[in-house]
Amino acid sequence: MEKLVVKGPTPLKGEVTISGAKNAAVAILPATLLIDGVCTIENLPNISDIKISCEILRQLGAKITWNNEHSITIDTTNITTTKAPLDLTSKFRASYYIIGAMLGRKGEIEVGMPGGCKLGARPIDQHIKGFEMLGATVNLEKGTIYAKAKKLKAAPIYMDIVSVGATINVMLASVLAKGTTTIDNAAKEPHIVDVANFLNTMGADIRGAGTDVIKINGVEKLHGGCTYSVVPDQIEAGTFMLAAVATRGDLTLKNCITKHLESITAKIFEVGGNVEDNGDSIRVWCNKRPNNANIKTLPYPGFPTDLQPQMGVVLALANGTSVINESIWESRFQYTEELNKMGAKITAQGKTAFFEGVKKLYGAPVYSSDLRAGAALVIAGTAAEGETEIYNLEHIDRGYENIEEKFRKIGAKIERVKE
Repeated sequence: MEKLVVKGPTPLKGEVTISGAKNAAVAILPATLLIDGVCTIENLPNISDIKISCEILRQLGAKITWNNEHSITIDTTNITTTKAPLDLTSKFRASYYIIGAMLGRKGEIEVGMPGGCKLGARPIDQHIKGFEMLGATVNLEKGTIYAKAKKLKAAPIYMDIVSVGATINVMLASVLAKGTTTIDNAAKEPHIVDVANFLNTMGADIRGAGTDVIKINGVEKLHGGCTYSVVPDQIEAGTFMLAAVATRGDLTLKNCITKHLESITAKIFEVGGNVEDNGDSIRVWCNKRPNNANIKTLPYPGFPTDLQPQMGVVLALANGTSVINESIWESRFQYTEELNKMGAKITAQGKTAFFEGVKKLYGAPVYSSDLRAGAALVIAGTAAEGETEIYNLEHIDRGYENIEEKFRKIGAKIERVKE
């Protein structure tokens, strides 16, 4: 078993280079299944979810060559099976993108129910509804999804709820379908735009990504021979922005798109931090105890649910009482119990948590319940007095590349220890 040992308090100072976006990359990799040829993907984050995605593609018949730790060339000319490895697809949530891609390419797929962080009920009913509207038959039996279609046909599809996963999955399935598919009430996150841009580079005709109406004009085939660079990770950038505030540090983040960070920037100003937008980099600093604030998580461009735990650390140390209302996932407050072990005063009830700010947090053994909770605990350990031991690192490694190395370079006293 591995753990992270963090000694604090340490104000984080210096520069961080932001990696490629996990949420975009885990959709772009399955999207390569729609191409009858070769493409190169650059700026991939070097994380466990990417390595598992590549192994799933390899077992489906793709040939993968690592050019360096952030770039791969994929040849999907010969897809040899429509049965995805159940043991791998059950390890992370985004494995469901294989369904949309394989329905488009082969007309059938057998895949395990997706796994990932335990954030409460995470149904895929909107995905299934979209596939069925396009003419597929979908059955769920004993933890396995069976999807089949003789020929997908375009259709108007209305999303009953705003769903990032369903928007991307239906987009993947529609690219090679005959006719024009319209997705109404589509999600607008930056990684949806990135997946659409990737597919368009390969010959797709997708319009309106980033708005709530996306139109996909079906094409006969996608061509290979292209190179595509994944967009910078909005959530990793936000994590370090909030780390600067929580530790009263001064960080400059390089390789980020500041437009994607506006909701986080607004809240940092509200709690008394400072933000300087330099185009392709952003500087965040704070030299005092944060002010209290109220947060409600919302689909993009609102405040992201994936930054809610990191913001929770800031509010746990803020002056006064704050409230977070989590409107996306009902079990996202598991991290608050771990912060309370460190001296925080947080009361979580359903989808609402009340933060009575304390002046200091103190080191303690804590357990990461999910990917973003793990990042929040690293921030908390850096801000806390004494030694914090963080367990369940497999969650953190799914979405953050070399997290201890990046924190160490900006002054954190952190090391990975094998027990």
